[in-house]
Amino acid sequence: MRFKDNKAESIRVEVKTFTNSPVNSMQKWNNEPAWGEPVVGFSNGADPLYAFYKEDIGAFYRFPLDFLENKYPNQAFEAKDITVISWILPQTEATKSDHRKETHFPSERWARSRIFGEEFNSKLREHMVDWLNEKGIEAVAPMLSPIWKSETSRKYLYASSWSERHAAYAAGLGTFGLSDGLITPVGKAMRTGSVVANLQIKPTERPYDNHNAYCLFHMKGTCGKCMERCPIGAITKEGHNKLICRRYVNMTRKYVPRHFGFKGYGCGFCQTSVPCESGIPEETTS
Repeated sequence: MRFKDNKAESIRVEVKTFTNSPVNSMQKWNNEPAWGEPVVGFSNGADPLYAFYKEDIGAFYRFPLDFLENKYPNQAFEAKDITVISWILPQTEATKSDHRKETHFPSERWARSRIFGEEFNSKLREHMVDWLNEKGIEAVAPMLSPIWKSETSRKYLYASSWSERHAAYAAGLGTFGLSDGLITPVGKAMRTGSVVANLQIKPTERPYDNHNAYCLFHMKGTCGKCMERCPIGAITKEGHNKLICRRYVNMTRKYVPRHFGFKGYGCGFCQTSVPCESGIPEETTS
């Protein structure tokens, strides 16, 4: 069964419909949702950005085409004929409100969104692949593929063979901030996901030509609130120190089970109580 209506709009509706289902749950507080209303964008499999990512991040980085070819080894695909579907799942106001009050360790809602919210994100990836398959369209979720791997980049240290944030950037959904987080129209407090499909959809316009376009610190020399929010000093004017950041996250792996009663972790301080928390920030900040 192929699409009867506009392909892009049908996909947006399906992502939103699934996100509005009970599957989107914190697994507490009467099945409180982990995420708010999603935003969806599209990029083309032959977008030169993907070649740039491979050159810049490392040779281990995979093209969208690689994931389709791995899943369907007996079929031929053309990069120009495939689409990367990306979405943004914004944190709820309840989660952001709780987390703003914290200064040293994550709030329970934030930790739950990191664990149970990401479990939902994986279910959304699986659902969209199945939904497209039912329409006769080959599809794959890169993060669930056997060729997705954690890697070490000579330039960026911790990396992987696919980045959801970089796919979202290619799809016009946001730009990077001082902390490396993606600043989107619904803010930096979010998670992102993607699916690659053998389907032609017009790419979403990228309303920026700079990968830091929405960051006040990089573009205006103002703000720097994420530096103040980081509980371990992992964010400085030089950027995001991944080694220090990981050290803190590992500390929270003990804090979360002890205080909230489930196996988890989380941080997200640089994503709340900052001007880019819930949207693209104004040109000036106090």
